Amino acid sequence: MDAEKAQIADVLIRYATGIDFKDWALLRTCWTEDADCDYGEVGRYSGVDAISGLMEQMHAAMGPTYHRLSNFTIAVDGDRATARCYVFAHLQAVPDDPATWIEALGHYDDELARTPDGWRIAKRTTHIARVQSGVTAVPQS
Repeated sequence: MDAEKAQIADVLIRYATGIDFKDWALLRTCWTEDADCDYGEVGRYSGVDAISGLMEQMHAAMGPTYHRLSNFTIAVDGDRATARCYVFAHLQAVPDDPATWIEALGHYDDELARTPDGWRIAKRTTHIARVQSGVTAVPQS
């Protein structure tokens, strides 16, 4: 993978890491100031404050979350790029209760822009194929 594609993959991984570690400052480094994000049924949000605020609102009260991104397809054209990656998210819905969970499966289609601070997501369209939630029996030790 060439250097630009690796930098773009790093932005996408930072996104997942920012959410999973509840590092909201890190998450903010993934977006352009005027980013446009379509999260499907969750809604459409514009601007780094609105998008980052949504992710914090949705994930801050959860237990551990694990966003896995894969199958990166990245095309660079000057200072613009497109990227698609698969997402599989496993979220512990209730802190301290590993039996509660939500799983989401889908992909992101992103448009990125090279900024003075590096590559940032300028537009995201989320395609969710499946969301599943429930309670799983956890063996008692």
